[in-house]
Amino acid sequence: MEELMIGANMAIVFGVIYKVFELFVCRRERMMLIEKMGDKQVPETFKNGIMYCPSSFSFSGLRIGCLLLGLGAGLLTGYFLVCVTQQSYFSGNEGWAVNEAVSIIYGACVLLGGGLGLVISYLIEKEQWKKNK
Repeated sequence: MEELMIGANMAIVFGVIYKVFELFVCRRERMMLIEKMGDKQVPETFKNGIMYCPSSFSFSGLRIGCLLLGLGAGLLTGYFLVCVTQQSYFSGNEGWAVNEAVSIIYGACVLLGGGLGLVISYLIEKEQWKKNK
C-alpha cells in the first residue's frame, strides 16, 4: 500500500506542476492573440474559422468508462495470475519475495489494463471522427 501512496503523491505533484506551466503558456498565447487581433477584429469573426471548432461529441465519459473498465479487467487478470503463480500467497506462509511478486503482478496488470482501455477509447473516438467527416 505504501508503494501506491508514493506513486499517487508523485503523480499529484507532477500533475500540479504541469498544469501551472500550462496555465502560464496558455496565458501568453492568449495575450499574443489579443495583441495580434488589435481593434480591427472582434472574436465573432473567428467563430467559423480555425480558432473555433465546437465538437458535437463529448468523449470524456467514454474515456473514463474505458479507463475504469481496463483497470477492473487488469485487477481481475492480476488476481487470476496471482492465484495461478503464487499459491503460497493465499495459504498464509508467504515470504518477502512472494509479496513483492504479487505487488508487481497487480501493478503491471492494472497499468496494462488501464492503458489498453485508453487505447480502445482512442480507437473508438477516431472511428467516430471519421464517420462525422
